[in-house]
Amino acid sequence: MTRHALLLAPVLALCGCIKFDGGEHVNGAVSVAAGEPAADASTVNGAIDLAADAVAKGVETVNGSIELGERATADSAETVNGAITIGPGARVGGDVETVNGAITLRQGAEVAGHLENVNGRFSLQAAHVGGGIETVNGDIDIGADSRVDGGIAVRKSQGFSLSLSKTVPVVVIGPRAVVQGPLEFEREVKLYVSDRATIGKVTGATPVAFTGDAPPG
Repeated sequence: MTRHALLLAPVLALCGCIKFDGGEHVNGAVSVAAGEPAADASTVNGAIDLAADAVAKGVETVNGSIELGERATADSAETVNGAITIGPGARVGGDVETVNGAITLRQGAEVAGHLENVNGRFSLQAAHVGGGIETVNGDIDIGADSRVDGGIAVRKSQGFSLSLSKTVPVVVIGPRAVVQGPLEFEREVKLYVSDRATIGKVTGATPVAFTGDAPPG
């Protein structure tokens, strides 16, 4: 995950509140409407919202959520503290990254790159990820009819990512879901795999098979 966003806030704060072309702000929310020319959309303290059918290049904030509306497109999406939601049929051509926040892909959404966070839940709803999923403490729900190319990795806590939480991440691979690539777990997880799912090689965990739409409990 890139770390330049962690250094961005104090630098821009010295410059005062400046509004740039292309929907770029220092403080405040950014909204991109359909039909506007594609440009970077960024802010330091505020959410970023792409309306249905809107187009943007890089989408980046430090403290705030990011949401792509139905069929919206962006080159990438990155925040430090905030959730990221990719709406139905929306597409991100690169990576989707947050440090502290959930990442949700609605039905038909596609991310060509990878999904990554430290803390926060991943939820795929009949969606596609092209470059794998990586987390430290996040639960992962690969919903029915979703596909993940590039595998799944749950890493050990290291350095500033060290967490005092004793919670064990839960990973669920739903019916007709496909995970192409290795499933690597460097820490304890609970791994539930539908008897109608297809997955790659698993290391570091023992899959528990389930029938029906979701694991019991």
